[in-house]
Amino acid sequence: MVNVKLTPAIKHLLTLRSPKVLPSPPLSQLNRVFKDTFLEAKTRRAETGWLVATTCSLLAANRPSAVGHLYRFVTRSTLEENQGKRDVLNLPRAVNKAALMRESALKSVIFIGVPRVILSLSALHEALDDEVKSSLRTQSRRDATPVNAEAIVTQGRGLWNSIYTPHADKLHKKLGSYHPDFISFIIQCYGSVLTPLPGKTKLYSDMSSLEDPDQGNLSRALGSVVGIASLRAEGGVGPQLISHTFGLLKARDVEHQSDEDKWLSSDEGTEWIIRTVDEVLDGVSAGEIEHDQQRQAKVKL
Repeated sequence: MVNVKLTPAIKHLLTLRSPKVLPSPPLSQLNRVFKDTFLEAKTRRAETGWLVATTCSLLAANRPSAVGHLYRFVTRSTLEENQGKRDVLNLPRAVNKAALMRESALKSVIFIGVPRVILSLSALHEALDDEVKSSLRTQSRRDATPVNAEAIVTQGRGLWNSIYTPHADKLHKKLGSYHPDFISFIIQCYGSVLTPLPGKTKLYSDMSSLEDPDQGNLSRALGSVVGIASLRAEGGVGPQLISHTFGLLKARDVEHQSDEDKWLSSDEGTEWIIRTVDEVLDGVSAGEIEHDQQRQAKVKL
């Protein structure tokens, strides 16, 4: 194999155009953002929606280290030291929350793309306690085989129709006209990644273990929360954000919803998700916005 090296010119070019991820804000600021938004979520009994939305907001905003801190917050109740000691880890509940976070990150790949998901999953994996890491499943439940290929496409088209009806067929044809493989790729992703896995779906307060067959499984409504949070945080993709907002509202027609899903898919719940994403984004970037404004003022002077 040829030994390839980067030339000095290429190395320099790769340092330009902001190639580095955005850092996490100070822990005190991050703790305040998490605490304020979580306490509001508790009053609405929407802690699962909060965890999913916050995870995807930080991921889409390219704050991978903050994703790791979010795991620490939800498993320790605070990022701040409490008399030099942190809360004792509740392993079954920590495993459940870690699984919900990494499933949220996986589903967001459809909206954000692979690179940022890799960075955030890496940061989350690094933050996990060893006992939690060893309790998360390691075998894929999404391997495509000749046996399940047709079912994946059927599930994907079913979810597609659930989100985009009454425009599902028209949109399917339109995207297919851009490239014949494009819509096939999307439907397969919807069927294998965005559709809930078979079995029970999980909530924030649940427990999990290595033997749990439903570890991290997100409901249809929470899949739409992934879409809304990812697209809202990404910015500049208004039509897609509107589509997946409708997708959450239409999730109210899904059978056997949890009470949380019923509320999240209501008008009030959907509005709350969007506002929560904005609060998280504004909270983690507050100091930077002020710094940029001061720098611009100095430049004008």
